[in-house]
Amino acid sequence: MRKLCLLAVLCSPLVQAQVVTVETNSLMRLPNTTSSLQLERLEVADYGTLLIPSNVTEVKVGELRLGREARITIVPGEQSLQLNVAHADLEAGSQITSRGAPGTYQKAAKPGRNLNLRIASLQAGELSVDARGGTGAPGYVGLDGANGEEPGCTWGQAGRGADGDNGGDGQPGAAGAQVRVELPRDYPAEQIKVWVDGGAGGVAGAGGKPGVGGKSKGCFVYRADGGKSGRPGAEGHPGPAGPAGSVTVQRL
Repeated sequence: MRKLCLLAVLCSPLVQAQVVTVETNSLMRLPNTTSSLQLERLEVADYGTLLIPSNVTEVKVGELRLGREARITIVPGEQSLQLNVAHADLEAGSQITSRGAPGTYQKAAKPGRNLNLRIASLQAGELSVDARGGTGAPGYVGLDGANGEEPGCTWGQAGRGADGDNGGDGQPGAAGAQVRVELPRDYPAEQIKVWVDGGAGGVAGAGGKPGVGGKSKGCFVYRADGGKSGRPGAEGHPGPAGPAGSVTVQRL
């Protein structure tokens, strides 16, 4: 089980801390009581995750270290995030994610959160940023058709099964984020990996199952035929992908 830790909540407009450490295989969330944070040192150990809440719009870090497969996860929000780092040391598989949230039957997909990332000094085999849009909500599943009535010996034929309803269309994926990256002039361009694709469209809703026709029935003089089954509903259409965001790389 991953441990869930919360940073102490401070009431000043600018939260300052000497050192913040996220332990291996653990999860920590920055406080959401202020929009601006300043840290002298931030270390996320191997396979650890640091969450930045949606209301935080600025984070300044003196020294950043991300261990193997470590994550800084930025919660989707309407306002962009400014992340300024004086020096960063990033190990293999580490990543900064600013992805949108997937859609549900109740809520539309959210776009990737816009990000301005500035790193004055960088030591890393690769800088990886994932700011893709959220996947669209799936289409509704069509209702099943009702079964037909059974025949009687003194009245007509068995009832036909009702057709299943058509499935709903998947919803559109959300847009990718607008990402601006400011890096040292000598950091190799081929080691910069930023994804800002729009979210995939929601999957199509399945059609409803056909209703079963009324069963045949043997009577004293004759046998009443069974009714025909209905038709299955048609599958909906997949939702369209969201629009891609943009990436700007500025050299310091």
